[in-house]
Amino acid sequence: MTPIPLPAGFLTSPLAHRAYHNRAAGRPENSRAAILAAITAGYGIEIDLQLSADGDAMVFHDDTLKRLTAEQGFVHAHTTAALSRVRLRDCDETIPTLTEILGLVAGRVPLLIEIKDQEHNGGPGIGPLERATARALQAYGGPVAVMSFNPDAIAEMARLAPSLPRGLTTGAYDYEGYAPLPPALCDRLRDIPDYTRTGASFISHEWRDLPRPRVAELKAAGARVLCWTVKSEGDEALARQIADNITFEQYPAALPA
Repeated sequence: MTPIPLPAGFLTSPLAHRAYHNRAAGRPENSRAAILAAITAGYGIEIDLQLSADGDAMVFHDDTLKRLTAEQGFVHAHTTAALSRVRLRDCDETIPTLTEILGLVAGRVPLLIEIKDQEHNGGPGIGPLERATARALQAYGGPVAVMSFNPDAIAEMARLAPSLPRGLTTGAYDYEGYAPLPPALCDRLRDIPDYTRTGASFISHEWRDLPRPRVAELKAAGARVLCWTVKSEGDEALARQIADNITFEQYPAALPA
């Protein structure tokens, strides 16, 4: 698989994690308000996708509704129409589709899309969410890239949309922090063995684990290194010793001069 380089914008403006969210200000994560706040501030945007019961890509982080809404159950058990009526906590908004968010961003800032794992969370497995993502992105002309913790999701995106930049979301894979993934799978993924197989051109790595030798090895071989999730200026300074760019939240990251 041929790696597709990240557009230059992904290496300049910091990427707002789940958009530029602030629940106290009425803009929860992955909301339209958080998207617009990031665009206004000049940040790139990172968002997450889950699958609806009828096969649409929804912009939502968790696999269940409980934390972010007053509803219950898995996202993938609800239709697009039903999810589009579910109100997010601390605002008057509902859960948006990827198609809607693409229209809202309209190429104004880089958009980094994380495809959430549908294989290890009781979901439908590899295929449906990737097809929905590729379908939504088919006519999108702005700077965009896709990534996932699940390498098989990115291998499927390479098959469905080979011209899209793609990468792997990676980290320390400590057993407790990455539960319920089995320890054997954590041990395998920790070494980022699927980078070449998926045709990736970048990783987005857990920032505290950036000194891992495998990260340096990939960077030396030409991989771009993004990182997640920086939460202070001091942590950003440490992360930027290795990372080409950061994903951030909880503070206003500095924009390039």
